[in-house]
Amino acid sequence: MTAEQAISPVPLIRVAVGVVETAENRVLVARRPEHQHQGGRWEFPGGKIETGESLAEALMREFAEEVGLTLDVPVDVTPWQVIEHDYGDRQVRLEVARVGAFSGEAVGLEGQEVCWMLVTELDPEQFPAANAGIIESLRAECA
Repeated sequence: MTAEQAISPVPLIRVAVGVVETAENRVLVARRPEHQHQGGRWEFPGGKIETGESLAEALMREFAEEVGLTLDVPVDVTPWQVIEHDYGDRQVRLEVARVGAFSGEAVGLEGQEVCWMLVTELDPEQFPAANAGIIESLRAECA
């Protein structure tokens, strides 16, 4: 934790983010519910990391709860990036992982729209600002 974070009244929220990509360069995205922070924007599946949870455990729980996918055990999760972003009203630390093997079909279990989007179609303006680095890295890999 930096000295700035220690004195900041805005808490740092640890978030597990899973990037699932197909061989056709499509990634799984879901639209954030309107009532949530950054509502209406696309996001990569994931959510808050609970106290005592590892990144893999958080992704297993979040993928099952949000999009109905079961990550294969042992969990095929490769840590990829850490992104910190300050939205003013909250600070997030995205712990981003590449997700390998899974089973099931992705559906919006919380009523959200879910789709497989081509990496080349990802528009950073339609995602929370903290996701820009993820999109940039994915696009660089496809170039």
